[in-house]
Amino acid sequence: MKRLSLIFILLTTMLAACAPQTGGDGFFQSTFVQPFTSLIELLAGVTGDNYGLAIVLITVIIRLVVMPFMLSSYKKQQDMKSKMEVMKPEMEDIQGRLKGASSEEERKEAQQELVQLYQKHGVNPLNMGCLPMLLQMPILMGFYFAIRGSEEVASHTFLWFNLGETDLLLAVIAGILYFINYRISMMGLPEQQQKQMKVMGLLSPVMILVISLSTPAALPLYWAVGGLFLIVQTYVSKRMYQRSPSTGVSKTEQPV
Repeated sequence: MKRLSLIFILLTTMLAACAPQTGGDGFFQSTFVQPFTSLIELLAGVTGDNYGLAIVLITVIIRLVVMPFMLSSYKKQQDMKSKMEVMKPEMEDIQGRLKGASSEEERKEAQQELVQLYQKHGVNPLNMGCLPMLLQMPILMGFYFAIRGSEEVASHTFLWFNLGETDLLLAVIAGILYFINYRISMMGLPEQQQKQMKVMGLLSPVMILVISLSTPAALPLYWAVGGLFLIVQTYVSKRMYQRSPSTGVSKTEQPV
């Protein structure tokens, strides 16, 4: 799920530099972008023509809607991780025999044992709980392009900045928030796993900062609000579902 999140961030940030300001009449535009454009205009009208506040409200609403699915997905990942740790010795033995198999018969036998091991522990390698992330990608991207393509958004101000012009401070804030989220996501992970995730984890805040320095402030506002929400979501998921390395029990499962 973490990798899928980063793929989405990288995709949208890279598209930010080359996407046209107005979309066509294709399926994605009419199904995902235009409804958000209309919703932004509706909420802006309700809030006194405040397009910045409309962006903030919609970002929070979207994140609140998908949050239960993301927490459920994180819980499934932690359950899967716990099961994989239990079956790790047996799995490494089978994988070793599979790698050293000298005949097709030995290879098939080892593969069958591996399947039986998965079944024994109730592990499905294909079910990693990533569906919520896949489902929300077109929604978040539709909102992203609705913000980018709106001339009304670009012509208004919010707080200290113009939504249609770049703002250094907001760009830095957006980058810092995603860096904080990265640091929180590393909490409680083994050192080896932290090293493996370091490059990808640092890439998203750097990319957001760099792209925000050359795009209208409405976009880093969207990223900043989303980043702040992700910090809370990541912290909550860690507190609720991350399992203790020593006991394998999550904090919500520990006896009182």
